Amino acid sequence: MRTRGSESLIVLPLLPVFLIGLFPMLLFSLLGPAGLVILGILIACAGLTDILDASGAFSEQIIVHGYARGSERAGQRTALRSEIRFASTMIASGAALAVAGMVGLFIS
Repeated sequence: MRTRGSESLIVLPLLPVFLIGLFPMLLFSLLGPAGLVILGILIACAGLTDILDASGAFSEQIIVHGYARGSERAGQRTALRSEIRFASTMIASGAALAVAGMVGLFIS
């Protein structure tokens, strides 16, 4: 029968992951549904910030570089739409978490 090596070598690389994840899990367990509301609001705010950054970058490209070829404008519009689509998903998930937290607060 073969002996397996010690698995204690994996503890050291995984320690930072554990320590980083420890605080949010402790916070969620202490806050409960209110933590979901707070997290939902934070995620929705991050989504709104992404939309504002994407719109600002698009406007900066239009204002600074002026008239661009059709292919460049199409690329810029595509980048703006994809960023807005991702940010809208973040806003929707943040709103869903906030609603779930509020339902949990009202039920408990």
